[in-house]
Amino acid sequence: MAGREWGLFLLRRFAGTAAVVALLSAGVFGLLYLAPGSIQQTLLGTRPATPETIAAIQARYHLDEPLPAQYLRWLDGILHGDLGTSVRTGMPVADMIGQRLPLTLALVGYGALLALLVGVPLGVLGALRRGRAADRLVVTAGVVGLSAPPFAVGLLLLVVFAAGLGWFPVYGTGEGLAGQVWHLTLPAVALAVGAVGMFVRFSRAALIREFDQDYVVFARARGLGGAAVLGYALRNSLVPILTATGLIVTGMLAGTVLVEVTFALPGLGSLLVDSVTFKDVPAVQALGLLFTLLITAVNLLVDVGYSVADPRVRLGGRTS
Repeated sequence: MAGREWGLFLLRRFAGTAAVVALLSAGVFGLLYLAPGSIQQTLLGTRPATPETIAAIQARYHLDEPLPAQYLRWLDGILHGDLGTSVRTGMPVADMIGQRLPLTLALVGYGALLALLVGVPLGVLGALRRGRAADRLVVTAGVVGLSAPPFAVGLLLLVVFAAGLGWFPVYGTGEGLAGQVWHLTLPAVALAVGAVGMFVRFSRAALIREFDQDYVVFARARGLGGAAVLGYALRNSLVPILTATGLIVTGMLAGTVLVEVTFALPGLGSLLVDSVTFKDVPAVQALGLLFTLLITAVNLLVDVGYSVADPRVRLGGRTS
């Protein structure tokens, strides 16, 4: 039964993912062609646009075909592993993404780890000191963090800790593991500030709800120590914390666009900005598809994590 349930769950998720990716790719494809400017203008620049040159460009990029035919041609290439060629650089889009993807994943992972290590303990502190000064301070800090845009936090960190104190580099990725961690610390903190506030809200609310449950009252009546009771409550609070983790990671994937531009990092976010600016249609379409797949993969992992964290939660959202 478990194997069949897993199979049905994965089948439903893959079917849903395919539908979302198809709709989003079609939307991005159409919107880019409706935007001002054209690929011909991007390639020609300030050079004179003769009819022969324009015809050659249209033939090279199949721009003389109807829009549905262009989309189906691109989709067929995706299914065969061909993401196309960048209009801006002339490089294969797959190579461009492969060079920048590790940096973006490292930045998102670093930021999520910082947020988890800071946000969950603060949420636990707020729940244990509910209604006291420490709780009010934690809640206030969480609200401030949620209200702070990542790019604004990044600019403040650059002014204070990079330009002012000189503790961190202003830009660049560094060399070696230690150098990369040092260079990515400020961007990761900029991403993590808002995520800390979300972790605080979810973990604090979940623990307060668990502390009011009968099993906690019974455990305390039997004389169990505070650490043991907190362990039981934390275990039963994992599902809301996993939900927060999924929301945070997907939000960070979108937030890297502004943060990477702020810190001049050569990741997927800066690549997307440059591609949109220069109307690099193949690159924008591939990046849109990649971000969709990444977000879907995060949601899939969170769904699987529910059943691992709490055996009462069955795949697909049903409870036993």
